Amino acid sequence: MLAFSEACERNKQPILDKLRTELAGSSRVLEIGSGTGQHAVHFARHLRHLEWQPTDRAENLPDLAARIAEEGTPNLRPPLELDVLHRPWPRVTADAVYSANTLHIMSWPEVEAFFSGVGLVLAAGGVLVVYGPFRYAGRFTSESNAAFDRSLRERDPASGIRDIEAVNRLAEAQGLALTADHAMPANNQLLVWTRDATVSID
Repeated sequence: MLAFSEACERNKQPILDKLRTELAGSSRVLEIGSGTGQHAVHFARHLRHLEWQPTDRAENLPDLAARIAEEGTPNLRPPLELDVLHRPWPRVTADAVYSANTLHIMSWPEVEAFFSGVGLVLAAGGVLVVYGPFRYAGRFTSESNAAFDRSLRERDPASGIRDIEAVNRLAEAQGLALTADHAMPANNQLLVWTRDATVSID
């Protein structure tokens, strides 16, 4: 039986509705933290102009690979191992990077490594799309998010819902400008950053 996430099943269509616009000009997407692969399969199936590259940490690759083998489309690549803390990242140059429900389960050093890694792989003029819950000016957008943050920190004190201002500073350090902040169901956001077209990858 394939690994399954109820949350992914609920949010995949609302996210896809936004990606149709936000990734309309993209061709190669690197997904960080693909998990069960439900997003990767759904988005690749409906966005056939994209080559979708899923990734995850080593312990999650067997479940991810199983779903892609069973349900994947030709534009969905076999998954690669990627841990944001481990360098070098896979040698993939992408004009879009996508990640969902990852920043709040990472430690802050991992969040920093996430953005510095994106800075190394994202092409000039590319876009970064991140889905999940965020705080604004130190405030939660709902009581349910505050409760979720408490549960995260009880399980792992290094995790927790991130402040959008702090995350945006990391993005700006990589030449990324916040171009969209979409309110999504269940008190989540879809954040979109665009990289300056003059930025070059070393």
